[in-house]
Amino acid sequence: MTEHSESISTLNTLIATTIDSITGYEDSAKNIDSEQLRETFRSRADERQRVVEDLRAEVRRLGGDPEQGGSFMGKTHQRFEDLKAAITGRDEKAIVNEVERGEDYLKDKFETALKDGDLNGESRSVVERAYQSVRAGHDQISQLKHGLEASA
Repeated sequence: MTEHSESISTLNTLIATTIDSITGYEDSAKNIDSEQLRETFRSRADERQRVVEDLRAEVRRLGGDPEQGGSFMGKTHQRFEDLKAAITGRDEKAIVNEVERGEDYLKDKFETALKDGDLNGESRSVVERAYQSVRAGHDQISQLKHGLEASA
């Protein structure tokens, strides 16, 4: 396993961050009135769950133990968002803005993992496939955000 420790660490970081994304989508789906956006968020959460399972399978293939939970920072951010929502209320635009912020963060994590060079062979291929899903989600939410801004 030690020969793959850097790859396993990188994969586990991506797993934790993607779990944070799932949690964010699920929370957003619960807190939004628009049925269309609720379904979009649920669909994205389901897609992210598939990404997590692919990344976990790769960690196991490398002989590691896959991450099971989100990151400390993700949990901290979620508590902050819960507090902010209790104080200010949550409207559709605010929720979509927050989801997009999370998408930016996740996309950056994947881009950094691919750029840093800790991943080789099959591990790199798994992350590249996962990144395509992450990028598609990012682009979809970005379009939603800009659509809401244009209609405001």
